[in-house]
Amino acid sequence: MNPRIRIIKNRSDIGAGTRGSDMGIDAIEIAAINRGNDFFNKFEYIDVDSHNESVYDKVNNSFGKRIRHVYEQCTRLSDAVQKTLSDNKYPLVISGDHSSALGTISGIKAMYPDKKLGVFWIDAHADLHSPYTSPSGNIHGMPLGAAIAEDNLDCKVNDINPETKLYWDKMKNIGVEGQKVSGDAIVFFGVRDTEEPEEKQMEKHSIRNFMVHEVRHRGVMPCVNEGIELLNACDIFYVSFDVDSLDCDAVSYGTGTPVQKGFDPKEVIEIINRIIDSNKVVSIEFVEVNPLLDNKGNKMAETAFEVLDALNLNRHA
Repeated sequence: MNPRIRIIKNRSDIGAGTRGSDMGIDAIEIAAINRGNDFFNKFEYIDVDSHNESVYDKVNNSFGKRIRHVYEQCTRLSDAVQKTLSDNKYPLVISGDHSSALGTISGIKAMYPDKKLGVFWIDAHADLHSPYTSPSGNIHGMPLGAAIAEDNLDCKVNDINPETKLYWDKMKNIGVEGQKVSGDAIVFFGVRDTEEPEEKQMEKHSIRNFMVHEVRHRGVMPCVNEGIELLNACDIFYVSFDVDSLDCDAVSYGTGTPVQKGFDPKEVIEIINRIIDSNKVVSIEFVEVNPLLDNKGNKMAETAFEVLDALNLNRHA
């Protein structure tokens, strides 16, 4: 196996609305052990300290729940990703909830401030909200909104308090100040559960969304090749895989916000491996496995590991 890979374990679920995704990393490791696979013994790893105890705090920031601690968590992850890249290692990030993506993106940009970053977002959700637009206040719905550094005030529905504004502005400036990725450097796969403010952002930035039915109709390779061509101007890529992009009925409901009619695991493997083959991917992240919600034992974690173990990291990391 490739000695450059360093696994970054980010056991945090404070950006989600439902507890339990902090256990997702261990659930994936258990899935590997149960298959007799020593994947997690083959690589060095680091554990990022978490703020999971903050779930016991009274939530005063209703439109940015636990935002101070999410900001601190994303900063820690950003530092870990930047350090890993500076050590000439390949950060394979396994996180709890998807707010972590802001930390990973920020760490990549801190390491490569002069390179144009492209993002492949494999997810049922667009995660383009801000505290001004979020219907839930859960920050796992905001990482791309922070990464593109936009409040989307044209779609404002919430009046946020000063502390929320303070930490939201801090979140937009983790790693390096300002925007980490431009809206035109994002490609979606499988996004199918959005709110109007996110749809406005997708339209504004012409974000290409390869929906499940299109991928199945046209084929995986033509769609991924088109996505890579759309991001041709980008120097480096980051791939974020949220397991809720999978079909919850066919796989399991072991994720915080399951959505029907998603991908099957083989399709996700094919999508990610084709992106890896571009030789531009500098980091991959897996998120949102929640074993507490799994209606089929540990099926979602087992499926996540199936995807992980099938990636062509050996050749390209």
